[in-house]
Amino acid sequence: MKILVDDLSGPEIAGFLEAHLAQMREITPLESKHALDLDGLRRPEVTFWTVRDGDAVVGCGALKRLDDTHAEVKSMRTAPERRRSGIAALVLSHIIAEATRMGFRRLSLETGSDDFFAPARALYAKHGFTFCAPFADYREDPHSVYMTRALTPG
Repeated sequence: MKILVDDLSGPEIAGFLEAHLAQMREITPLESKHALDLDGLRRPEVTFWTVRDGDAVVGCGALKRLDDTHAEVKSMRTAPERRRSGIAALVLSHIIAEATRMGFRRLSLETGSDDFFAPARALYAKHGFTFCAPFADYREDPHSVYMTRALTPG
């Protein structure tokens, strides 16, 4: 498997992300949906990575700069048929390493509070994230939980 910076111009990643947004719309009320669309992921403050196994897109994740010391994990997704195969852990480890390399001191994220998101919350906890108050532009929301972790400069 390879993790590559992706400019989000290919139809394969567009379809992969559309499936992600469609699933989030089914699970999360519109007012609580925080997943970025293609335009949001193409913003200059976002770095987006695709995980490929051969020619197939099997996962993705992004890092959004919030300020000089704080960044956010965005758009973590594993292909449904590849869940529980270590792809999400691989992507998250990569994002943590890249955020550290870029000089960020804190990494935060928003994820769902529904049972569907329990495996994601467990993965984040395993990688040192703890629950926190809403950050950046987020507000208290019964459908969201917020997690954060400090980063140690390399």
